Amino acid sequence: MHHRVNILGTQVSSITTSDLFSDFKAAIQNKKLIQVAITPVNSILAAHKNPQVQAAYNTSHYVLCDGMPVKWASTFLNTPIVERITGLDLLPSLVAFAANEKFSLFLLGASPGVGEKLKEVILQQYPNCKIVGIYVPPFMPVFDATENKKMVDAVNAATPDIVLISLTAPKQDLWITQNKAQLHPALYVGIGGAFEVMAGLAKRAPKWMQGAGLEWLFRLIQEPKRMYRRYLIEAPLFIPLILRQKFSRK
Repeated sequence: MHHRVNILGTQVSSITTSDLFSDFKAAIQNKKLIQVAITPVNSILAAHKNPQVQAAYNTSHYVLCDGMPVKWASTFLNTPIVERITGLDLLPSLVAFAANEKFSLFLLGASPGVGEKLKEVILQQYPNCKIVGIYVPPFMPVFDATENKKMVDAVNAATPDIVLISLTAPKQDLWITQNKAQLHPALYVGIGGAFEVMAGLAKRAPKWMQGAGLEWLFRLIQEPKRMYRRYLIEAPLFIPLILRQKFSRK
């Protein structure tokens, strides 16, 4: 068991990358189903508003701290999270891990063509990496029973060791939670928009912006229409809520 830190009711994992990957290896070798969620500020705010989302995070085996504001908040609350582990960093590490350990990968989600491009990029870097399936569901706010069955069946038929899921958060996390009981035992990771970045179809913020907690600003500049609401309307609510959490303890 690893330590968790309460951020607005979401229990965020405080774990190092090396310990995380040790746990992953043991879980895959022991054929356990493991759910990994990645929580930037917008995911924690979604959970704060929606008990169903919060339950999905709090029943996940790992809830990773994605975003400097989440890490800063943990320190401000006197319960510092040991390491920030972003989806954009985790994806290439997971691919390298799968290739080195001979674990198979399944790519689920993203826009049409993204999974194929990502597969191409992965195989250029790791020619022996085993990618056992790609499935791209049609865009739906909520998957109907027919489509949901197709997704579950596609994963189960391929019997992968690691399933990387790009359906945006918290949709991807709810999907894993709702289908856990019928899914093949594997490591299920809600990885968000990292597919596009690793595939070379989207850019990541420069290192200095990442370290300064300004990755959100880079994304806002890149995609103002899509990110405006997330970063300029929803995210500012995080600060007063963290203040309230800290001072309500006293």
